[in-house]
Amino acid sequence: MTQNWSRESWRNHVALQMPVYEDEAAVARVTGRLASYPPLVFGGEARRLKSHLAEVAEGKAFLLQGGDCAESFADFKADNIRDTFRVMLQMAVVLTYAARVPVVKVGRMAGQFAKPRSAPTETVGGVELPSYRGDIVNGFDFTPEARIPDPERMVTAYMHSAATLNLLRAFATGGYADLHRVQSWNLEFAKGSPQVEKYQHIADRISAAIDFMGACGVTSDTMETLRTVEYYTSHEALLLPYEEALARVDSTTGEPVACSGHMLWIGDRTRQPDGAHVEFCRGVINPIGLKCGPTLDPDELLRLVDILNPKNEAGRLTLICRTGAGKVADHLPGWIRAIEREGRKVVWSCDPMHGNTIKSASGYKTRPFDKVLQEVREFFDAHGAEGTYAGGVHFEMTGQDVTECMGGMQDLTSEDLASRYHTACDPRLNASQSLELAFLLSAELEEIMAARRAAVTV
Repeated sequence: MTQNWSRESWRNHVALQMPVYEDEAAVARVTGRLASYPPLVFGGEARRLKSHLAEVAEGKAFLLQGGDCAESFADFKADNIRDTFRVMLQMAVVLTYAARVPVVKVGRMAGQFAKPRSAPTETVGGVELPSYRGDIVNGFDFTPEARIPDPERMVTAYMHSAATLNLLRAFATGGYADLHRVQSWNLEFAKGSPQVEKYQHIADRISAAIDFMGACGVTSDTMETLRTVEYYTSHEALLLPYEEALARVDSTTGEPVACSGHMLWIGDRTRQPDGAHVEFCRGVINPIGLKCGPTLDPDELLRLVDILNPKNEAGRLTLICRTGAGKVADHLPGWIRAIEREGRKVVWSCDPMHGNTIKSASGYKTRPFDKVLQEVREFFDAHGAEGTYAGGVHFEMTGQDVTECMGGMQDLTSEDLASRYHTACDPRLNASQSLELAFLLSAELEEIMAARRAAVTV
């Protein structure tokens, strides 16, 4: 993968979705400082995540990836980090019980500060300004001063990421993730709902299993895996000067590692086979995600897979499919058949968020809960028809009680969106909607995994 590659070789390729800085000398000074800072993650952590994702590729685990659309400096609070971490654990418990396999937990956290945009500028009230590209680049406020790309923001993003990682590691190993504690949270979201009995039945089954283990002496006191979790971070590798500055050589293997996060992904707008983002990601050993949208044809997909995973290493590459509800059958079967025909080892994951964004009657960008659910179900169905494994889901979500996506158990409508619409970019599922999705998908996942186990037995 590192043949003719260096951490700066991306500069010889066309780099889309990059900000134009007014002072390149200032950018060089900032990235020089970042290059001297400690890594945020380590090569051993990236390799361990890759080994877990290899289990997903082989149908022996399931990937749950989720978190903020775009992390915000202004919303950097311990409670917000805790709440998103908590809802991810809640979802994972439900999915683990249903699938009877480990759930690999990867947050869109501690680095998701850059966003691609559909246009370089936006116009409000007749005023045209550069688009907001995430807090690592410029400010959200619609003023000329805020929208100027500022390289110092990269340092701020690094500091926020370091603090977030520190807190996540404490939560993961300090008792907050104890399985008994997580399960006790699981039905708070359903109180007062007509569906509470359905969810109560699933939760009761999980509780009974935990009680049985306890009766057999398997408790948090006797088994460390019941009181701790492995939790990884990920973000889109979009701002390449930042990624280059945090690339390191792994001291144990001599291989290059992107030390900005455990897993990086390439967006649907920057996945050109000869583009700068693919060039950077092909050389680092981290697990890589590739967003697959409706304009991707099977031949180009195979070309990208060969570039990003030439050794055909299980766990190296996750294909994150985002077509939109009602369009999965038009694209996913062709991708699956191409990958299967060539014997490529990949993780198949579903991003049901980006293809289902609409503008509500009240003028807010939103996503209907029922369309999100529909796309995931279509994703499962397509893999079932092809005899392949639907290995994961990828949600934009938050632990906060926001009103950004319509529908769900709370039955949020267009009129509700304005009350707590806090996202800096795209609409996110709130905590209740996220956990509801986990419960709704658990029954289908249980059937899928039962069928796989039966096929192996036969």
